[in-house]
Amino acid sequence: MATTSGIGVSPELTKAFSDAVETKNVRFFKVIIQDESLVPVDSLPVTDSFNEDLVQLQDYLEDREPCYILARLDDPPSEWLAISYVPNFANVRDKTLYASTRSSLTRSLGSTIFTDSLFAISKADLTPEAYEAHKRHKAAPKPLSAQEQEMANIKAAEREAGNSYEGSNARKNHIGQRVGLSWSSEAEDAVKALGSRNDSRIVILKIEPSTESLELDSFVDVTVDNLSSSIPSDQPSYVFYAWANPYSQAGGDVVFIYSCPTTSPVRYRMLYSSAAISTYLAVKEFLVESGSTFPLATKRFETSDPAELDESFLKAGLNHNGPVDAIVNNNGAREDYPAKPSFAKPKGPARRR
Repeated sequence: MATTSGIGVSPELTKAFSDAVETKNVRFFKVIIQDESLVPVDSLPVTDSFNEDLVQLQDYLEDREPCYILARLDDPPSEWLAISYVPNFANVRDKTLYASTRSSLTRSLGSTIFTDSLFAISKADLTPEAYEAHKRHKAAPKPLSAQEQEMANIKAAEREAGNSYEGSNARKNHIGQRVGLSWSSEAEDAVKALGSRNDSRIVILKIEPSTESLELDSFVDVTVDNLSSSIPSDQPSYVFYAWANPYSQAGGDVVFIYSCPTTSPVRYRMLYSSAAISTYLAVKEFLVESGSTFPLATKRFETSDPAELDESFLKAGLNHNGPVDAIVNNNGAREDYPAKPSFAKPKGPARRR
């Protein structure tokens, strides 16, 4: 799993960015990693609208050199856009380094200032036309499955009836914010509902790169025989499978599966890898909060081929290979036999008086 690189923001960048926030006269900062530090190497002033100024940015981008672009927006000018420019032709080490440092950059300069983010793999992704397409995509309503639509209808009916309670969905999820990810209300609701019944169900989450948010891709009832065919084979995903089985002491397990097919683009592989652990921990808290029937297994699965996921695969990974009536603890330890009573030490001889 990828982790943060430990590279910090230089004093020069901190001061330059702070001044720019106050004066509002800088449109772009170009930031690179140099000598284990994030440093500014170029800045462009505000000369026209954001789209007009974006044309000038092309001359400051290299075909093989990654960088970050900190861009001031027009409406309002107090908000900034964080751009990660990692071209396809950059070497793998640089791609990994810039991916693992991105969240540190925005967090150090002030996460609340950066209200949008954008990932670019070529200069064509940073044209006025591409940026307008990004905004349209971000503003477009997301398609809903039948179950998601049903949940939305229920919430709408509650609001009309005067019940405005939204629980934890009324706030931003603090777990996601630690790594730059936020949770959609649909994704959070589905995870909390995952352990509410004693049957097998699956929640599939995906990351929306443009907003760095976790979105619900699927939430359906799935038997273990149909598990592999329910997981996307052409894109990365986080899978949480509530598996009802006779091998667990609780009657089932919630299993985390990080699926990343080998055909996935490199930038998606890095993005999903860097957020896998925090997503697992967030789901762990959600399940505890909702009183899940099944515990979240401590064993985390990774696969590049969902076709390999079947009952025998899960049993082996969770240490469930044994007699059906054996007891399995939440940590995967097996107790095939009941505990024996401890040896009772015999009493010693009575003292002589």
